[in-house]
Formats: sequence, C-alpha cells, structure tokens
Amino acid sequence: MAARGFPYTDLKDFLAALERAGELRRVDVPVDPTLEISEVVTRTVRAGGPALLFERPTRGEMPLAINLFGTEKRMAMALGVDSLDEIGARIGALIKPELPVGWSGIREGLGKVMQLKSVPPRKVKTAPCQEVVYRGDDVDLDRLPGLQVWPGDGGIFHNYGLTHTKHPETGKRNLGLYRLQQHGRNTLGMHWQIHKDSTAHHAVAERLGQRLPVAIAIGCDPVVSYAASAPLPGDIDEYLFAGFLRGERVEMVDCLTVPLQVPAHAQIVLEGYLEPGERLPEGPFGDHTGFYTPVEPFPVLHIEAMTMQRKPVYHSIVTSQPPQEDHGLGKATERIFQPLLKLMIPDIVDYDLPAAGVFHNCAIVSIRKRYPKHAQKVMNAIWGAHLMSLTKLIVIVDEDCDVHDYNEVAFRAFGNVDYARDLLVTEGPVDHLDHSSYQQFWGGKAGVDATRKLPTEGYTRGWPEEMKMSPEVTSLVDKRWKEYGI
Repeated sequence: MAARGFPYTDLKDFLAALERAGELRRVDVPVDPTLEISEVVTRTVRAGGPALLFERPTRGEMPLAINLFGTEKRMAMALGVDSLDEIGARIGALIKPELPVGWSGIREGLGKVMQLKSVPPRKVKTAPCQEVVYRGDDVDLDRLPGLQVWPGDGGIFHNYGLTHTKHPETGKRNLGLYRLQQHGRNTLGMHWQIHKDSTAHHAVAERLGQRLPVAIAIGCDPVVSYAASAPLPGDIDEYLFAGFLRGERVEMVDCLTVPLQVPAHAQIVLEGYLEPGERLPEGPFGDHTGFYTPVEPFPVLHIEAMTMQRKPVYHSIVTSQPPQEDHGLGKATERIFQPLLKLMIPDIVDYDLPAAGVFHNCAIVSIRKRYPKHAQKVMNAIWGAHLMSLTKLIVIVDEDCDVHDYNEVAFRAFGNVDYARDLLVTEGPVDHLDHSSYQQFWGGKAGVDATRKLPTEGYTRGWPEEMKMSPEVTSLVDKRWKEYGI
C-alpha cells in the first residue's frame, strides 16, 4: 500500500510527509557542519531517532536534511510501501519462469519488469531546480552546508550528490552516488571507485582526449536518491528503475552548460567538466567501514554553473561504523533485489546482508540442499554475481534457518561446522574501500557450510536429530498458560 502523498514531488514533499508521521525533528538553533552535526546525527541514529532538519547550519545559505533513511520504516516510507519486501514481491511476480537463469536472466528479467511496469523519464522545458542560476565567478560551494564528519577528514565533503555522466561513445547515461570533496570555491574531487560505471565513462573520455561532462544533483526526491545507490546492471537506466518504483515518470530537464539531464525537482544542481589527465589528492575520509580511507589521486570537477530552487534544502548523510543511516539503503537493496538474485541463483531460498558487515563483507544465505557440496556451489555462484562478487564471507544454512535471526544463524555456524572440511577459502575482488586486504582491490574470501552434512559428503556418523517439543505438549501449554500464573 502506497504511503500518503506518494510519489513525492521532491525532497520537501517527503520531509512534509515525515513530519506528518512524527518522523522528523527540526533543529532551530545554530549547529556547526564541521563535526558537530555529525555527532548529533550519530547519536540520533543509534537511538533509533528521527530524520533531522537543521534549519540554521553555521555554514551555507540553506537548511540541511539528514538521517532520512536511517530506519527501515522511513526507508519504506521513502519508497511508498509498508514493507520493503513489497517491492521485491512486485518484481518477483513479474519475472517469468521461462527467463534464463544466470546473469543474462537478471538483465532480461529486470529489463522485462521495467518494460512492463514503468515509464521512461519525461523531459520538461522549465524546472524548479533552475529557478536560481549562478555561473562563472558567482559559483561558490560555500553556499552549501557541506559536512566535515570526522576530525581526520581531509576537509568538507558533499556526501549525497547524485552524479550524472554519459558514455562518450554510446551516450548511455549513468547515475551514481559518490562522495565529493570540496577542493575550492568551484572544484570538487570525484571519488568514484574502480568498479563503478562512471569510472569507465571517464576512462573512455581520457582515452579519446576529451573532457567528460558531469552534473551533480543534490536533494532529489527519495526514490531517485535511492535509485542512485542501487546495484543495477549497467544496461538498466536508473531513471527507468526510479519510474518503476514511483509508478510515475521522473521529470528531467536539460542542464544549462553541459549536455546532460538532471531531475527537474532537485534542490541543487552542479554542472561542470573533468579535464583529461587531471588528478588531485582526495581524502582522508571517515567512511562507512569505520576507518579513514587514505589519500589517493582522483579526478577534479570544475563547476561552471550552480542552479537551485528558490528556497532549497540541502541533503547529506553521515558515514561511520555501523549502525548508521545507510542501514535503510542497504536493507532496501537486499529486499528489492532478492528475487533477481534468486533468478540468477535459483538454489537460494533467502539471504541477509548484515549491517555490521556494511552490506558487502558478509552474506547469510539459506538453500534447499539437494546434493553433496551444494553449499559450495552456491558460494561460488555468489562470488560470480555482479557486485555480490565483493562479498568476503558467505555463510550457507539450511532452508529451515531464518537468515534474519542472527542468533539462529550463529547457532548453526558455530555448531554445524567442521572447519577442517566445511570451510572454503579462496581469493577474488574486494571493495575499493576494504582496508584489511593485503593488496588493494583483491583479497581472501571464505565460505562456511553450516548446512546438515550428507553421507555422500563423507559424513558417515549419521546427522543427529534436533530436539523439538511434541505438538501435543505445545498445544497443551498454550491452552493452560494463564493457569500457570507466569
């Protein structure tokens, strides 16, 4: 069932919905975007508190909205559902069983869903995001209340800028979410990682000796903001996906100085170019891993125009060791993409990506085990599944184990495993931000087979029967429970 007011026109519309639901608090005293806001937000997130609107940040010319997606309830509100599982169920119902399994099945399945149930973006000639325009020397990033989140950060960062690029040869659009370090009044460091599509766009532009146009939208409606973070196949347009989630076309407008389109109802848009071959040191930055990422050279965006609504609201996010606001985003992806992962790997019954593993370090997977070494087959399939390939630890359990009950999973993983036989250790790609791997971009991985073992797997002792109370006694105690006075 869609939330009241969904789909939201823009960020302000979503903030109004949160306030009506008692999920937003306004902070009307001056608060410093350097460290102070971060500490307030972190305490609020860890207390399960509301979204926050800082009305008087001491840097910038506008209020700052944050912690919008910090709970699964608010994430569901953002996507217009009562439960995040509803969207996955919609996708699953539209995927036809005759589609091929494997990666081609994911592409075709998601493509079919988009074709059947969404509409492409709609271009408009005028847009709220261009009500106020600054060009040339009038561009000044200090108009924005960018954050310094941690004491060791390399400066001010803009943490929820939706970055738009196009492939220089094919024209294929990409929408991504990357941190942006403010180098100067009109320059930003583009921290796009090695596995990201925009990195490929930039590499092609540099090979051709061309500047790469970039447009960054800040403060979009919540569905578009989520879509920017979703791990979509490269040939699925993020705005088509957003249209599917919204049930309504996303309005887009041409930028003023670069050949790109941006959401018409964004709060702020930054337009500019990357010069081929130019790099500047970027970082350090306290990331969602809980550690500072080191200084590395990254491309530099030269901003030629800054446009915005007349009374814009800036949107950002705090990154830290979990729990943090990105919990809602990660859980949305886990639930929405479950049917697609099951299409690719039909052996999977369910899966969970623990927030403590920052959603890519660990996957807990249940299977309907049918043959020897079935668990190991699923581990290797996951390590070959798009961005799931970055998973470092996979725990496989039987289908009767609730993957979302970490106590139950731990009971199986601690007690059902002979670590001399049931542990698969291998190597492969890891996340760009992974600090534990001895080599950047690749490292060790482990798979734990916590399923019941079969005689055909060499387990000849006879797997013991688990203890369960008889249904008759359970029913008796249910009926007499009040009599016991407990």
